[in-house]
Amino acid sequence: MNNSHLSTTIKTMALSAMVLLASCNQKKEAVKPTATTTTASNTTTNVLLSEWTGPYQGTPAFDKMNVSDIKSALDKGMELNLKEIEAIANNPDAPTFDNTIVAMEKAGAELNRVFTYYGILSSNMSSPEFRNVQKEMAPILSEFNSKISQNEKLFERIKTVYDNSQKTPLEADQQRVAQLIYESFAMNGAAFDVEKKKRYAAINKELSELYTNFSNNVLEDEEGYVTYLTKDQLSGLSEPLIKAYAKAATDRDQEGKYAVTNTRSSMDPFLTYSNERDIREKVWKNYYSRGDNGDDKDNNANIAKILKLRKERVALLGHDNYADWRLQNRMAKKPENAMELMNAVWPAAIARVKEEVADMQAVADANGDKITIEPWDYRYYAEKVRKKKYDLDSDEVKQYLQLDKLREAMFFVAGELFNFKFTPIEEGKVPVFHEDVKVWEVTDKTSGAHIGLWYLDPFARPGKRSGAWANTYRSHTTFDGKTNVLSSNNSNFVKPAPGEAVLVSWSDATTFFHEFGHALHFLSSEVRYPTLNGGVRDYTEFQSQLLERWLSTDKVINNYLVHYKTGEPIPKSLVDKIKKAATFNQGFATTEYLASALIDMKLHLADPTDIDIDKFEKEALEALHMPKELVMRHRTPHFGHVFSGEGYATAYYGYMWADVLTSDAAEAFAEAPGGFYDKEVAAKLVKYLFAPRNAIDPAEAYRLFRGRDAKIEALMKDRGFPIPKS
Repeated sequence: MNNSHLSTTIKTMALSAMVLLASCNQKKEAVKPTATTTTASNTTTNVLLSEWTGPYQGTPAFDKMNVSDIKSALDKGMELNLKEIEAIANNPDAPTFDNTIVAMEKAGAELNRVFTYYGILSSNMSSPEFRNVQKEMAPILSEFNSKISQNEKLFERIKTVYDNSQKTPLEADQQRVAQLIYESFAMNGAAFDVEKKKRYAAINKELSELYTNFSNNVLEDEEGYVTYLTKDQLSGLSEPLIKAYAKAATDRDQEGKYAVTNTRSSMDPFLTYSNERDIREKVWKNYYSRGDNGDDKDNNANIAKILKLRKERVALLGHDNYADWRLQNRMAKKPENAMELMNAVWPAAIARVKEEVADMQAVADANGDKITIEPWDYRYYAEKVRKKKYDLDSDEVKQYLQLDKLREAMFFVAGELFNFKFTPIEEGKVPVFHEDVKVWEVTDKTSGAHIGLWYLDPFARPGKRSGAWANTYRSHTTFDGKTNVLSSNNSNFVKPAPGEAVLVSWSDATTFFHEFGHALHFLSSEVRYPTLNGGVRDYTEFQSQLLERWLSTDKVINNYLVHYKTGEPIPKSLVDKIKKAATFNQGFATTEYLASALIDMKLHLADPTDIDIDKFEKEALEALHMPKELVMRHRTPHFGHVFSGEGYATAYYGYMWADVLTSDAAEAFAEAPGGFYDKEVAAKLVKYLFAPRNAIDPAEAYRLFRGRDAKIEALMKDRGFPIPKS
């Protein structure tokens, strides 16, 4: 997942959705001294609003941010932004690109700075105190958004500029900005009459409260369900994992025990390696029942309300359902196209699951385990099948996957493809929000020109939302003076005991490369206007998914995958096993993802009147012949991508849409003389697929790179699935 900055209105709405994905804290962070100063005129200046100072064109004052300053900073930022918007809307001069669109691109600087801190406190450093502020501010932020998106005079000016550009075209990137801003306003009811605007704003306000409630319910279930183990319950677990679980318990004042927390990074390895089947079942049920426990944190009622309100809102715009409205400016254009892709892959995926389950059941039977494969057994027996079929032990592979070395490998790939150089910045030179966060300067390898900074926050902790993501604190633009890029990657690796190496799975290493792909997309930007740094949801994952491919290239494997104790390179025999098993367990991986994507789409195409969410999920999956041995990657009651905001609503299919592009683009490298490090193909990659961001229509950008549209065949081949005849 990535988060990036857009233009004033679009940006505010996107950031509001982003921060609703925040996590909460079990232990309150130490309160810092207040970050306000009083001037001689007796007015108060909030540091969260202030221009960033220091080297590198100024950086966020993360060391001075304080939850107690957030509300007043947001209030002031919104006040200042609305004054700017009113000035633009009431400009007596005839609307032009400069006095309307450019003016909007410049507006909201103070508020955008506040949102940077808000996003960090929401996603990386949350606390009960912050969550209270978040609940209070969600409806206020929604009303603020409506004041801009429903400003009639502002929209008339935007529409005039857009209409004029259709008759007398602007420069290409200016035309694109005018189009994107006009479409955003039009899609959000800017042309409504007074009564419709009032209802539209009321719906958005109620939705913002529901999103916050949904998100916080999931987070409280993540924090509230921890499985503690004793020494005699560690069978099958590796020494580094045991030490990490011991540290997690100690951090929760449970010295002498071992804690499996209710997050994917903690749950996944336990289900893969633990010999304790009854505890595997408990850990599995804790994780997959988040938001679905029939208590005051249950999300089913929230989802039903969200679906009804979304349908009512798009009906005001003349759309039959939410999916039709949402996909009109995506690559898929309409839900039927997204469903066609998913339905083309689904039969092959569930057929592969049947084969995988048969292999696992055979291993269980041969071991005399006397069990029938259940969802909490899938990872465990899949690992045994992997060893049997390919003589491949995932735990053995992990010994060669050190987090620090993987980071070096990513820097190497960035140097080869993008000509970037990453240099660590001395501790204390750039403010950070936690001691785990490290910062690197990014420069051009040849010229030494400064490009930006890269922040890395790698470890899980209380108050940090689960998963992995990328975002920007400042994006590249040139329209108002050239700005550098402040980008970040955020992960949830289990922090090791002091002095221990951080060893990760191949899947986690792939995710690390994936999120770095988002950062490279930010850093390689060559756009003029802020709006053009935005993304198209079923395209924006393409660049990051593509970067995953470099993890398995020979140059990375031979130079960066070394044993954490001996420093010896990974043996060729083990590499051969990894490559041979490349399509192993693709039935599981594809089916759990696609099930979530299909349910997302089906929920938004359905009539939400009197909808029973649990029943709908169950019956829809039965109709799809969902294998009983696994579940959706994100069950509906904790599907934060879709119900903590609107970023991925009816858009979770986008990962598969983007993966069609990924597989097809990877073939371009594979077929090139220099393979994945071919300089000519790499130059085209940067020029057409990374640097333009959203300055070019994604479909056109891909054709410029590949010479044609992408085809599904490469995707099916990559997953080891039969290629459809048509």
